[in-house]
Amino acid sequence: MRSIELLSLFLMFSYHQAGTIAIPGAGGFDYLLADSDNRRLYVSHATVVEVVDLDSDKVIGQIPNTNGVHGIAVAHELVRGFISAGRDNQVVIFDLKTLATIGTVKTGTNPDGIIYEPETQRVFTFNGRSKDATAINAKDGTVLKTIDMGGKPEFPTTNGKGEVFVNIEDKNEIIHLDAKTLEVKAHWSIAPAESPTGMAIDTASHRLFSVCDGKVMVVTNYETGKVVTTVPIGEGPDAAAFDPGTHTVFASNGQSGTLTVVKELGHDQYAPTTVETKKSARTMALDLKTHKIYLPTVEYGAAQAATAENPRPRPSIVAGSFQLLVLSQ
Repeated sequence: MRSIELLSLFLMFSYHQAGTIAIPGAGGFDYLLADSDNRRLYVSHATVVEVVDLDSDKVIGQIPNTNGVHGIAVAHELVRGFISAGRDNQVVIFDLKTLATIGTVKTGTNPDGIIYEPETQRVFTFNGRSKDATAINAKDGTVLKTIDMGGKPEFPTTNGKGEVFVNIEDKNEIIHLDAKTLEVKAHWSIAPAESPTGMAIDTASHRLFSVCDGKVMVVTNYETGKVVTTVPIGEGPDAAAFDPGTHTVFASNGQSGTLTVVKELGHDQYAPTTVETKKSARTMALDLKTHKIYLPTVEYGAAQAATAENPRPRPSIVAGSFQLLVLSQ
């Protein structure tokens, strides 16, 4: 099919807001994860993880005591989930069926991005303040190694074949990590793009998608480590996702209040379109079964006065304003 025909077909199925999911309580948010197989959506929310049923879009449970939660990973074959609790410098392990906490594992300082690598059955946390990664045996929760990242790691992804990739925000690069040997295999520059945050992967075409400051998505060939192209996106992105069923890449842009929807046209050609969301909708999750997008948002109040200890205070979050925007085709 020709590129123009693919683009026309894509535009026929553009995204729109289909609803919202209100989530009670106060506090901020970070990443969320759609477990499409088990029909659950895990949503970070200050000190807890909210659990939403993906078929009914209803809150069905909560995992408590995840102080400063950043991200969630799941291991279906082990019936376990893993949560990076940033303020406690630990991973919380929970049962996927009951949501009960199984145990905790100490990590580096401020574990942020987290991923389960199925080939090795290992969990990796990427620790922002200590600038390292903690490798954990997912079966028993033992720490295998602390791996120096040489910079501040952000969001990771994996090809499911023993290779892990992670954006290094303050070095403007991607690290290629061997999940089997627990060694860094390569550092790939994405300059002049800066501050890569969210990342997604297309394993069929061997492409990584890193969303960056400057309203740009960088596309990297993870077999060669070379940047193949860039795609314009919105301002303030923090998450990316790839849908292999529709050959579509997404970037959620919190500052511009938009979702960039990028259609793969083949031969490293990409066609971006923009969907209005809401300012603060900077992270997202994709349900691969329904192709719905979930974006957490809040309302912000006035910021506190700047101090020497906190020269750039964040605005306060209005209690009771936390909700998920639901976008569908």
